[in-house]
This record gives sequence, C-alpha cells and structure tokens, in this order.
Amino acid sequence: MGATHSASEEVRELEGKTGFSSDQIEQLHRRFKHLSGDQPTIRKENFNNIPDLELNPIRSKIVRAFFDNRNLRKGPSGLADEINFEDFLTIMSYFRPIDTTMDEEQVQLCRKEKLRFLFHMYDSDSDGRITLEEYRNVVEELLSGNPHIEKESARSIADGAMMEAASVCVGRMVRAAGSLIRCTRASLSMTS
Repeated sequence: MGATHSASEEVRELEGKTGFSSDQIEQLHRRFKHLSGDQPTIRKENFNNIPDLELNPIRSKIVRAFFDNRNLRKGPSGLADEINFEDFLTIMSYFRPIDTTMDEEQVQLCRKEKLRFLFHMYDSDSDGRITLEEYRNVVEELLSGNPHIEKESARSIADGAMMEAASVCVGRMVRAAGSLIRCTRASLSMTS
C-alpha cells in the first residue's frame, strides 16, 4: 500500500511540474521504458530506435535538445550523457499544446518556454546567440533531404534569409533611434 501511495504522490508531483495528466504520464512512461530497453535512463543512441525520427532532417538537433542542460533546467550549458524519466517528461512538456484553461499570463509563460527550447535547439554553442554559421547549418540540414538543392544553394538561401532578418531588425533599430533623437531634440528645444 505504501508503494502505491508513494507512486501516486510522485505522479501528482510530475503532473504539477509538467502539466501532463496521470494518463499521459503513464503513456509516456511506457514509451520511455520501450526506448530505454526497460532501463532507468535513456542515452542518445536509444533515439536510433524511433523510425519517424530517422527521416527527420534535423534529427541530430532534436536528439541533442533532449540532452541539453538548458532544456533540462540543469544549467546554462553542456549536455547530459543520459536522462531519466522526469527529464524525459520535462523535454516532452515543451511539445505539449497550450492548455485552453490557462490565463493569459500562463499562456505567455508557456510560449516563452517553448521559444526558449527552440532557441536552445539552434544555439549549438550555448553562447546565447544564433550566429550566421549556426543558421546556415540548420538550413542546410533542413534542405539536405532535397536532391535538387546543392549545399552551396542551401548556403545562399540561408544567407539571404539572414540578411532579410537583419535588415528588418536594423530597420526597427533605426526607427527606434530616430524616435529617440526626435524626442531628445524636442526635450532640448523646450529647455532652451
């Protein structure tokens, strides 16, 4: 009886941490056990047994994201060698749809967590920035399955998209700086 009570407490705790229902946790536990070969932890090589992931062009980034300490909330950098069931649930919670019963603040927090997870997936050197080279690698990986696009073409596509994004950001910065200058001039003319 004590073991059952303890297990249900553990499930309630996991529900609170991850937002999954007890049924979902049970299903994910079965999946975890299958992937781990009934072991208490999963290693990167266990992901080789997922057929749908095998064909995904960003497979390596997805698998890496499961072991990224930032996503596991275990530190600002580095990769874990293996993850336990609670770690697995933590990562899977990033893929959960937003609950319709959440208030606006909870929705925003959930979205922020999902964006942070995605950012960490592409910030491969954990420096807090996605560089042109990291972006190129992602685009090349995404386009690698297309036999009609060569690596140099993929690089050109990545460079063009990054330049477009940079021009939008620079444009916003220039507009913001212009507004600041106008406000400063107006303030100065009022004090003169």
